[in-house]
Amino acid sequence: MEEKDNQNPNNSSSSSFVIKIPSYEEVIQSSQSKTPPQSLFNPSQSFSQAFNSIKNTEFYAPPPPPSSSSIPRGIQPSGVDATPSSPSPPVATARSTGASSSSTPSRNAILVSHRQKGNPLLKHIRNVRWAFADVVSDYVLGQQSCALYLSIRYHLLHPDYLYFRIRELGKNFKLRVVLCHIDVEDVVKPLLEVTRTALLHDCTLLCGWSLEECGRYLETIKVYENKPADFIQGQMDTDYLSRLSHALTSVRHVNKTDVVTLGSTFGSLSHIMDASMEDLARCPGIGERKVKRLYDTFHEPFKRTVSKQHPPPEASAQPFTPSEAQEDEKVGSSSKRDKKEANLSVKSALSAAFAKYKEKVSTEK
Repeated sequence: MEEKDNQNPNNSSSSSFVIKIPSYEEVIQSSQSKTPPQSLFNPSQSFSQAFNSIKNTEFYAPPPPPSSSSIPRGIQPSGVDATPSSPSPPVATARSTGASSSSTPSRNAILVSHRQKGNPLLKHIRNVRWAFADVVSDYVLGQQSCALYLSIRYHLLHPDYLYFRIRELGKNFKLRVVLCHIDVEDVVKPLLEVTRTALLHDCTLLCGWSLEECGRYLETIKVYENKPADFIQGQMDTDYLSRLSHALTSVRHVNKTDVVTLGSTFGSLSHIMDASMEDLARCPGIGERKVKRLYDTFHEPFKRTVSKQHPPPEASAQPFTPSEAQEDEKVGSSSKRDKKEANLSVKSALSAAFAKYKEKVSTEK
């Protein structure tokens, strides 16, 4: 540097710059102490780390403390010692097929008795939630409906089981269903016994030939628990043409096209019923067979009278011959004798025998 200064005396007045080269240790220390700047492609691990710098600005305001009403039951606020005065009782959880089990079974779930544990029928109840509970019946399907499960094979082993189970129900339910699973081949006699028991105790009998069918019955009753009766009733159209079509198509060989033709020709059902066969035959598309069907349907009596068959006339009595009369007298006398012998008792027979014996002894003397 001194040589350069000597060579350039004109630059002595200008300021000099000194470049300091750091050592290896200083470079390592500086790299460890300083964190590299975060890039957009390497975000921070958490939300709080990414926005930690906002707390130091003027735009940040701390949240208000939570009120006592908003604190849920069972959670203590910060800064308060959680010292419960008495231990809380254990909560009984119910097993169910739903997403989560609650302490009290839901109203939308079928309550299953603990007697049904291990029953393969429970695997086929998929569309409705169910939960075990302490109930009298096997399945509680609603507030006024219940069901008892019975297999025919079990009924053959325990014939009195159904009777005692129905007695346990009492009159607590309006709809009492006996769900009978038919799992044997010879089912006529045991099914007759189950039907008699169900009818005598005002129970509804539902028979299922598979576990899938029995499970579907339980699901359907539960789904339609709060539905009105007219929900499953067939809906009837309100317009006149639909009702006329429904009435006339019940006659064989009459289709909807014929209904439109008859309606446009006669105007109403009463005029169609009063029409003669000639008037019906004039309608286009209605042949002789349809005319006869319609006319017979409208003019046949509802109650068919069956003609009484008179018994055939009896054969004229022929006079008996003398030989036949004698044979009748013999038959009559023999029948009278048999009646007399039948009327004889042991006492009368012994007295008659002793009387003959006395007469024989007296003659010998």
